[in-house]
Amino acid sequence: MSEAHLSYQSQAVAKPYFMAAIGLFIGQVIFGLIMGMQYVVGDFLFPEIPFNVARMVHTNLLIVWLLFGFMGAAYFLVPEEAERELHSPKLALALFWIFLIAGALTVVGYLSVPYATLAKITGNDLLPTMGREFLEQPTITKVGIVIVALGFIYNVGMTVLSGRKTVINVVLMTGLVGLAVMFLFSFYNPENLVLDKFFWWWVVHLWVEGVWELILGAILAFVLIKTTGVDREVIDKWLYVIIAAALITGIIGTGHHYFWIGTPNYWLWLGSVFSALEPIPFFMMTIFAFNMVNKRRKQHPNKVAVLWAMGTGVMAFLGAGVWGFMHTLAPVNYYTHGTQITAAHGHMAFYGAYAMIVMTIISYAMPKLRGIGNAMSNRAQVVEMWSFWLMTVAMVFITLFLTAAGILQVWLQRYQENAMPFMAAQDQVAIFYWMREVAGGVFMLGLILYVVSFFVKGNGQEAAQPAYG
Repeated sequence: MSEAHLSYQSQAVAKPYFMAAIGLFIGQVIFGLIMGMQYVVGDFLFPEIPFNVARMVHTNLLIVWLLFGFMGAAYFLVPEEAERELHSPKLALALFWIFLIAGALTVVGYLSVPYATLAKITGNDLLPTMGREFLEQPTITKVGIVIVALGFIYNVGMTVLSGRKTVINVVLMTGLVGLAVMFLFSFYNPENLVLDKFFWWWVVHLWVEGVWELILGAILAFVLIKTTGVDREVIDKWLYVIIAAALITGIIGTGHHYFWIGTPNYWLWLGSVFSALEPIPFFMMTIFAFNMVNKRRKQHPNKVAVLWAMGTGVMAFLGAGVWGFMHTLAPVNYYTHGTQITAAHGHMAFYGAYAMIVMTIISYAMPKLRGIGNAMSNRAQVVEMWSFWLMTVAMVFITLFLTAAGILQVWLQRYQENAMPFMAAQDQVAIFYWMREVAGGVFMLGLILYVVSFFVKGNGQEAAQPAYG
């Protein structure tokens, strides 16, 4: 691996994390396509891959590949921000293999044995933590995740403490520590179902609508500083305001998950009011990205990284902000919760806010990590831009088709006086599931092009790249 274009040699440890993230992302989309087909062809790949197993793998791979992306982003940007080498590159590589092997074995376990058997052979009876959505991992895997998280935070934390303290590093570290702390609630599994769901959201919601937003903001700010040349002080002020708005609305906005689980009535008001404000930080993030690009003092050669950064702001606002607001008020959510409208919001929000920011930092960092320079060749960037538009437009259509399915589902199944049974309503919306599957195929094509772009060579006549960035 050539490190000639890296500011610090230890940044090279980010490369395997990014490669693993993309590989796991491909796996996640494959299982998403399998699930999409099972919606309309119920026996597809049954009994080899039942729907509940495909769903577990799909959602777990989403979480794991994003965590790999966040860790790779931290290992790349923390040394540059701290202006010193990473505390321990060897520890970073060791944790990479531990995390990757543990994740792979967990997926193999999901696919090879019944879930109850997996719980039995992994000692779940000693400390029961399994069986909850998104937290299906065996207890032993959860312990491994905690060990990896502690080692990771120690590594980047020591780097920050012994180097330059910037707003980006502080915000990033706050998000990473919050991520680790909130995950500890996955070990709390009370018998009371209301308590269980109450604290389960402390992991799921306070990750994606809390501390992960800090990580998103820090990575976005880093890439914009590097690609636009706008003064750090300007970007820092924006980051402070965005993060404050995200935490205030996100933490109390947890209440929109407490509407129907047996909690006191005041959550109907707290959840509705504060979650209605949650689009504000995402709208600010969109304005932030476009404003910084408009104020740029230089034309960075890595145009596709700038495209990903701007796309992150727009799609995060649409998916997390607009589609979240659509069904977050209690009187609306009474009819829509648990329908395909929820799935529509989830798909665009995860793609816009988190998948795209990981793709942003990979697109910015990979040319340097591969020793190419500040950017891939123009040909490679054109291919990657095609992948950007294919994936993004496909995700918009996936969201629209799921939204249409959800609206029809609410009308047929919940709103009418003579409501249809669940499965009868599902038959009526099947056309939207077929269209969603086609859009998913286009998304997969875009992701394949993203990988292909790394292997596209230039035409040999491109000008030498500027030395900034």
